[in-house]
Amino acid sequence: MTEAEIKQYIRTRYPQENESCDWKEFSNLKHVVKGHAGDDIVSYCSAFSNMEGGHLVMGVKDCTLDITGIQEYGGYTPDSLKARLIKECINLPSEGLYVSELEASDTHKKVWILTIPKHLTRRPVYVHGQAWQRVGDDLVKIRDERYNKIINEIEVPYDWSAEIIDSATLEDLDPVAITKAREQFAIRNPNKADELEGWDDVTFLNKARITIQGKITRTALILLGKEESEHLLTPFVAKIRWSLKDKYNQNKDYEIFSMPFILAVDEFRAKVRNVKYHMVRSDSMFPDEMMRYDIFNLREPLHNCIAHQDYTKCARIEVVEIEDDRLIFQNHGQFLPESVESVVKKDCPESVYRNRFLTDAMRNLNMIETEGGGIKKMFNKQRDRLFPMPEYDLSNEKVKVTIIGRVIDEGFARILKEKRNLSLMQIMLLDKVQKHKELTVEEVKFLRSNKFIEGRKPNYFLSAKVVKPTRNRKLKSDYIHNKAFDNDHYRNLILQYLKKFGSASREDLNVLLWDKLPAYLDEDETKKKAKIKNLISSLRIDGKIEFKNNLWVKC
Repeated sequence: MTEAEIKQYIRTRYPQENESCDWKEFSNLKHVVKGHAGDDIVSYCSAFSNMEGGHLVMGVKDCTLDITGIQEYGGYTPDSLKARLIKECINLPSEGLYVSELEASDTHKKVWILTIPKHLTRRPVYVHGQAWQRVGDDLVKIRDERYNKIINEIEVPYDWSAEIIDSATLEDLDPVAITKAREQFAIRNPNKADELEGWDDVTFLNKARITIQGKITRTALILLGKEESEHLLTPFVAKIRWSLKDKYNQNKDYEIFSMPFILAVDEFRAKVRNVKYHMVRSDSMFPDEMMRYDIFNLREPLHNCIAHQDYTKCARIEVVEIEDDRLIFQNHGQFLPESVESVVKKDCPESVYRNRFLTDAMRNLNMIETEGGGIKKMFNKQRDRLFPMPEYDLSNEKVKVTIIGRVIDEGFARILKEKRNLSLMQIMLLDKVQKHKELTVEEVKFLRSNKFIEGRKPNYFLSAKVVKPTRNRKLKSDYIHNKAFDNDHYRNLILQYLKKFGSASREDLNVLLWDKLPAYLDEDETKKKAKIKNLISSLRIDGKIEFKNNLWVKC
């Protein structure tokens, strides 16, 4: 944007100073972040937060809105300023607090817009030992009436998705998206199909809980907003990036989908290489062919990403497709339920949502399951196809879901086929075995009692009971490699080598045994070296070999 466009943007979005907005030159941040009480940024944070939240526009001249720009940042960046404000302002919520930067393309002047969230329930925000409030466009010490209102508030969790965008109108929504929303609403609510025909768009959007009293919410923009209206969400991001990679992790294709998301999900599905998967059969237990991904398992993870994304992170939803193998869905935000296992076991809706208003709207538009259970249904879809279970990575305050579109272990598939009485929780344990995931003591006990696994911690593998019925030669060969031999076999190999060649270095013995050790050690070079070291040590302790002149020889 040019300087003139920034000025017009501010005048449109923040047209007047009042209890939720103020304009300040603040050309030098060094002295105004924490300066004199009542005339610094922290005081404005306290005052706006103790009302209903608000915006502080920095780098503009009062009244005229001429762009002066911030000349001296005092070492602050948008992120470090946010961190400082959280530190200085007692009880200031971090969720919903952000600093966006606008830079003029012609003059390079920069304006910062500080968005301040509403106070936490029953907790006024204090700075300099004092709570502040706004009266019109004045900053004053908090009055008893306002203070009492805050401390007696009924607790209502903050919902980013329910916020109203004052400058947005019905014209900012996509007519095609609204038509699609009507169709899906009728499917989800068949008892209202006839009534729906008589509703105008305003009535429909209110009834579907997408707007609030005709006002456009962030939810309405995300699901139904025109692509050219995405600036109304600034600085937040509502985009989905799909990337296609080959098996060597090389990029082959990508596309970025924008609002409206109700249409973007169909565009995404059209991009995915959901071709027919031909099972390489060892017997007649498998179907000849099927689509690589169940349609539900294409839709549900992406809809979950949309519903549970932490949009305050200003990041895209990411979907990576590994060609002919798997799909990986990722959204930002901590996984709120206790665990994935608890969700599958309870099979009921969660009581806590990050974006409740958005989630309810998506439910009304047939985008997510009515009574929860979407995650469990994904597991069952994979089970029916004899494919690996969905895999969740909940690290780094992100949720990453992997859907594998092929059989990776025929033994596992055979269990799914033949043991129909197994619960999903039990199948999830077997899935951990085929993926070489760490198992707890209780999990190992269950798997051993059913003779599903063999091996030692942490290198378990599918048992002979599972492998024997198959006609797959490779599966049986892999079992033998995993089963391996006892230690005496390897010790004898070392002794035969020394008898034949007289001596051996440690590297010679590594070469001798490396490819003969059990296959489950292949993924960890350190474990292989430790295994060989222990074999050598046991021979030395037994007096059968000794170390002379940097070489191992027989005694």
